[in-house]
Amino acid sequence: MADVEVVVGDGERGSAVVATDPGDPGPTAKALALCVAEILTGAREVDSIARWVTEDVHRHLQHRAATAARARSVARHRGSRPSIHVGSAIVSRPADGIAEVSVVVHTRSHARAVALRLEVRAGRWRATAIGML
Repeated sequence: MADVEVVVGDGERGSAVVATDPGDPGPTAKALALCVAEILTGAREVDSIARWVTEDVHRHLQHRAATAARARSVARHRGSRPSIHVGSAIVSRPADGIAEVSVVVHTRSHARAVALRLEVRAGRWRATAIGML
């Protein structure tokens, strides 16, 4: 059975204010997907992406990272830096200032999908929801 993570959103949904168009959300989504994969494998700290995610997403990632760290500890998995490659991204723009993106990340053993909802906040893309399957 597949490991499914519930998508978390913030309480500010619908409050995006489009000040300027920050451009294509694809590169931001791909960078965030890589960061999320690194966070969940223990190679990166959650705080390193704090300015790119909402507080709810930050708290959720902290919880998921702690759970993953406990699982690695129980399995006595030695922490070598994982080899993670970002694949394709599919972008949907349901409204102005909002992008919903799916990104595939590949490790040595498997591929995972990362779903992100990005909203324009203060002139840049910010993740208001992230889920990893």
